[in-house]
Amino acid sequence: MIDKITKKQLLINGAWVDAKEYSPLRSPYSGEVLAEIPLATEDETDQAIEAAQQATKVMAKMPAHQRAEILETLAQLLEKRVEEAAQIISMESAKPITTAKGEVERTIETYKFAAEEAKRIHGETLSMDAARGGENRLAYTVREPIGVIGAITPFNFPMNLVAHKVGPAIAAGNTIVLKPASQTPLSSLFLAELLQEAGLPKGALNVVTGGGRVVGDKLVTDSRVNMITFTGSPAVGIGIKNKAGLKRVTLELGSNAAVIIDKGVDIDKIISRCVMGAFSNQGQVCISLQRIYAHEEVYDRFVEKFIEATRLLKVGDPLNPETDVSALISENDVERTLNWIDEAKQGGANIATGGIREGNILHPTVILDADPHLKVSCQEVFAPIVLINKIQTVEEAINLVNDSKYGLQAGVYTDNVHTALDAADNLQVGGVMINDIPTFRVDNMPYGGVKESGTGREGLKYAVEDMTEMKLIVWNRN
Repeated sequence: MIDKITKKQLLINGAWVDAKEYSPLRSPYSGEVLAEIPLATEDETDQAIEAAQQATKVMAKMPAHQRAEILETLAQLLEKRVEEAAQIISMESAKPITTAKGEVERTIETYKFAAEEAKRIHGETLSMDAARGGENRLAYTVREPIGVIGAITPFNFPMNLVAHKVGPAIAAGNTIVLKPASQTPLSSLFLAELLQEAGLPKGALNVVTGGGRVVGDKLVTDSRVNMITFTGSPAVGIGIKNKAGLKRVTLELGSNAAVIIDKGVDIDKIISRCVMGAFSNQGQVCISLQRIYAHEEVYDRFVEKFIEATRLLKVGDPLNPETDVSALISENDVERTLNWIDEAKQGGANIATGGIREGNILHPTVILDADPHLKVSCQEVFAPIVLINKIQTVEEAINLVNDSKYGLQAGVYTDNVHTALDAADNLQVGGVMINDIPTFRVDNMPYGGVKESGTGREGLKYAVEDMTEMKLIVWNRN
């Protein structure tokens, strides 16, 4: 268990320091105070950036094997404290404890992947004599650390999404100023303690908690910060890109992810998978299954089975191992989603199950026959809500999937290889999952979207590429 009502500190230049202001952190499920969290000022954020800037030379000169060893040690330390880490995630975010343990296991694997990538950062040789005037020259490229990285992370995966920013940053020899989500700072502070124990040099990681308008804006606009990596809402992400100037920016933003179910698919084999994709972590996943388009030949059976499985889900305390669905991250999100459900009712949709609240818990909700212009259809719901609509052809469904300002991932279930290939070609998304839900992700794959789902790719190898600069060296042999 984590210590309750403890006063946390900022991590700046390897030292834990008190802030001038504090705010209580409350459990989304029970409302109890978990800790007092520092609210960093612009000056304190400035100190963190300066510490990171001063540490860039140390990290850039650190051998790859040493960076890898730090990350490997971090993974080993986390393996010894899986239960504690899962408790922290569950208490601060209301993620069901079983799911939280799964996140910790993924986090360990993410840092192991990062350690491996630290040892294989390399450039290439070039054939200069392929061009006239390039004779008698030897050329090659190397990749160098980009410098100070500002990492701004969300609440929904407070440990693993931090790992997807901190891991490759360290692997590439960069320094980091980390601003975790205001609701889930405890995971990041826990990580910082482990990294200190693992031997990370002072100033290489600085953790600054507080508001986005203070900490976030300072990171985005400060000239000493060379890159921003952000996961969160499209509105905030677009604002970051507009303010960042010439900084490199990686944005992992929203989605209203969809799956297409073709005729002939064995419905019984995919129901549990689709239910998990729709309601895991209360639907608070960027690639949560929000839209289901089922062929008219399988629609009725799919709906019946899906609703039946949904009603078996257990709601309640996130620390209870039997809980499937717990509280949304805030009361405001509950109110918002209830308003969207009411709009769907008024728009002629059928609320087949759910649509009610229990404290900050929204019961898993299935909506049928939703108009594509409703908020629950065209915006990111980020709640345990899924739509199931009938389609006549896969081509029709592809058009419906693409009729969105988002394009992160999509799935298609089909027994026809030609249908699968057509879907892969025509779906306007960053990743197409054949015979799976769009919610599938492992941590070494390239992950990112198109349109308002963001720019750049995460996944350790691909993040390292974004977090390094290419340098060209040319030798004249004459």
